[in-house]
Amino acid sequence: MTTKAVQKILANYESDNPGVKANLHRILMQGRLGGTGKLIILPVDQGFEHGPARSFSVNAPAYDPHYHYQMAIDAGLSAYAAPLGMLEAGADKFAGQIPTILKVNSSNSWAGGANQAVTASVDDALRLGCSAIGFTIYPGSDDCFEMMEEIREMRAEAASVGIATVIWSYPRGSNLPKSGELALDVGAYAAHMAALLGAHIIKVKLPSNHIEQADAKKCYEGTDWSAQADRVAHVVQSCFAGRRIVVFSGGAAKGADAVYQDARDIRDGGGNGSIIGRNTFQRPRDEALAMLDKLVKIYKGKE
Repeated sequence: MTTKAVQKILANYESDNPGVKANLHRILMQGRLGGTGKLIILPVDQGFEHGPARSFSVNAPAYDPHYHYQMAIDAGLSAYAAPLGMLEAGADKFAGQIPTILKVNSSNSWAGGANQAVTASVDDALRLGCSAIGFTIYPGSDDCFEMMEEIREMRAEAASVGIATVIWSYPRGSNLPKSGELALDVGAYAAHMAALLGAHIIKVKLPSNHIEQADAKKCYEGTDWSAQADRVAHVVQSCFAGRRIVVFSGGAAKGADAVYQDARDIRDGGGNGSIIGRNTFQRPRDEALAMLDKLVKIYKGKE
């Protein structure tokens, strides 16, 4: 049964057809956070980005795609996101047990520049019963306009067959220093671009309190941005005043306390949740399930 929290979120997607809304509903109503308006998504696309050993050797069972499906199901998560091969490897055994998001573009650690190849299609997403496609853009890169044009076409195709779109929006490029990639003004701008491109769910990194753009500095003066929850709230505000679902990535592996504090700040800042990969699947399964259990409780306001 749909909850008022989910009805309120879906009402913000005014142009979308019943198929897209049904798939958003599947994700929002799935698992232990179902109906709350909060999400935890497991993404396992790091093998493409960093290679299998760097991604999985610390926890060898994670080489098996079934491991990730099962962990997402057992933890009561909202969805599981992965590239084509990973989803295909468990598509039959786990059919219908958890909403899936097909990551349709990917890069690798040897490639130069900031771009990704299109590695899967909307037809693949339909064939595998996915609720959404996922696509990365790199605002600021030399190839960002090509990537935006690619997702414009794929987003329209996906919507035409009732599939939602998730956009990973990660600023980077030759004119943006490392310190700027996580800057508050840059992160909010990148999130806003994803909303403008028609993303149903926006995935961004947690921003620092650094302001990178000289032309934007005066807009941020006079406000204390030291609290991470306030920075989250600004990113959410930048996504049509909270009319779009915004989730924040877990980033590189870190201590458990830092993971929990990030979740509290996302919750308190009005974010919709976490998309957390390495910080779970690089831990032993029991530790990962315990971490995900606590994260669920945090988003429910019980921790």
